Amino acid sequence: MKQLLSATFFVLLLATMSSIQSCSSSLIPSRPKYTIVSDTETVVMKGALNRATLDKEPAFTWMTENRKYGSADAGAVKIFSEKKDQFTLLIFIGTWCHDSQNLLPLLFRLADKSGFPDNRIQIVGLDRNKTAPNNWHQVWNITNVPTFIVLQNGKEAGRVVEYGTTGNMEKELAAIVAKLP
Repeated sequence: MKQLLSATFFVLLLATMSSIQSCSSSLIPSRPKYTIVSDTETVVMKGALNRATLDKEPAFTWMTENRKYGSADAGAVKIFSEKKDQFTLLIFIGTWCHDSQNLLPLLFRLADKSGFPDNRIQIVGLDRNKTAPNNWHQVWNITNVPTFIVLQNGKEAGRVVEYGTTGNMEKELAAIVAKLP
C-alpha cells in the first residue's frame, strides 16, 4: 500500500512539474500549503511556500533585511532577464537555516532586478531533518539547503546547492540558464 501511495504521488508530482512550463499554469500554488513545526529557536515552515508567505512572517525579518545588502550580479541579471520565460526555479529551503536566510533574499533581489516573475518560483520548506511533505526531498534528491533547481519543460537543467562550487550562487545559476536552448 505504501509503495502504491508513493508511486501515485510521484506520478502526480511529475504531472504537476510538467505542467509548470505551460503558459496557463502557475508555479506558485494559489494557496501555499505548509505546516509550522514546533521549534524553540525560530519558525520552521514545512511544505509549499511562496515569497508572500515568507515576507509576511514577522519572525523572518531576514527576508527583507538581507535583500538590502550588496547588488545583484549584472551578468546574472542580464541572463535572467533575457531568458525569464524559458525556465522556472524550484527552491528547497530551511527557514531555520542561515544559508537559506542569506541566499534566498539574494535570489529574490536577482529576480526583482531581472524582472523574473514570482509565479515562476516554487519554494519548498524543509524541517530540520531536511524532510518535506510527500517525500519531495527524496523525489528531488535534496541533501542540503538551500538547493536551487533550474527547470526547463519540467525537467532539471541544473542546480546550485548552497553557495555553489564558486561561492557565487547568482553566477552559477546564470551559467545554467545561459546554456538553455
